[in-house]
Amino acid sequence: MTESEVLIDKRDGVGLITLNRPKAINALNHPMALAITDALRAWAEDDEVRTVVVTGAGERGLCAGGDIVAIHADASAGTAGADSPTGVFWRDEYILNALIGRYPKPYVAIMDGIVMGGGVGLSGHGSHRIVTERSKIGMPEVGIGFVPDVGGTYLLSRAPGEIGTHVALTTARMGAGDAIAAGFADYYVPSEHIPALLETLGTETAEVAIAKFATEAPESELLAQRDWIDACYSADTVEEIVTRLQASDTPEAAKAASDLLAKSPVALKVTLRSLRAARDLPSLEAVLNEEYRVSIASLRSHDLVEGIRAQVVDKDRNPQWRPATLAEVSDAQVAAYFAELGDKELGLATPEARQ
Repeated sequence: MTESEVLIDKRDGVGLITLNRPKAINALNHPMALAITDALRAWAEDDEVRTVVVTGAGERGLCAGGDIVAIHADASAGTAGADSPTGVFWRDEYILNALIGRYPKPYVAIMDGIVMGGGVGLSGHGSHRIVTERSKIGMPEVGIGFVPDVGGTYLLSRAPGEIGTHVALTTARMGAGDAIAAGFADYYVPSEHIPALLETLGTETAEVAIAKFATEAPESELLAQRDWIDACYSADTVEEIVTRLQASDTPEAAKAASDLLAKSPVALKVTLRSLRAARDLPSLEAVLNEEYRVSIASLRSHDLVEGIRAQVVDKDRNPQWRPATLAEVSDAQVAAYFAELGDKELGLATPEARQ
């Protein structure tokens, strides 16, 4: 009998969720998302659960993202949309992200090791987000012809200055100090103390338990580079961002330009628009509603299929983007990603609408 891909346990006042696909760095799939949602909804009304903890099995990370091999198979069929397996998965995943964002009890996410894409959706909206010296956190979507989702544009757009724009367009990885500075995490706990922290959560409140083990986080390299990051990424277009990066006399800016230009041109432009829109939206729910439109459009795109093929399926690391250059991506192509879905909208109720 195979072990469950997500382990749900309740003991000593703690509801413990363990992602249990260590060979896949705990990549999230649809059944896992549904199981987590069911547990969280049950525990929200359960007086025996004081605190919820989310962690990942194995040594490599909390969660490397969504199961993109399954997404590739769906998108490759040419008929993918809101009602296809991936469209339904994303709907339920985004509902879960919103549930986490408004969870009524302490939600402690152990962001040890790799936390990418869908892993950020499971952790970044929680109330108590813990990183370690091994944490590597990012939103790598534009590298596979996709756009940050799972509420990622909500977090990225609210990072100080233009740090979030830099992270999104280059797929930069954040260590512990950067993640805390960018608003993706709250506390730094050395990985050797995580087992003791988990044990202490069974006898203390989340605040008291974390305070026993949290120490000063490493300094943020991104915060230290805000001058050139803000100056370059505050531009209104991806083309102008590239121009500013290339004109900068900072070596990190030149590397950022090179990293950015390797990504999907259409995904870059859609991502920039998504980030600017998310900055003005009032709630996580409103952002998720917009992200769902963009994700469904991406599911029908050439670049998502091609990006996953190049990075994960064939692993030749040589995607043939279409259009191939930023200049070839029209405003109409970008706008199409934001088209409303009619009765297929995600339709999460925003706090304003509930009042």
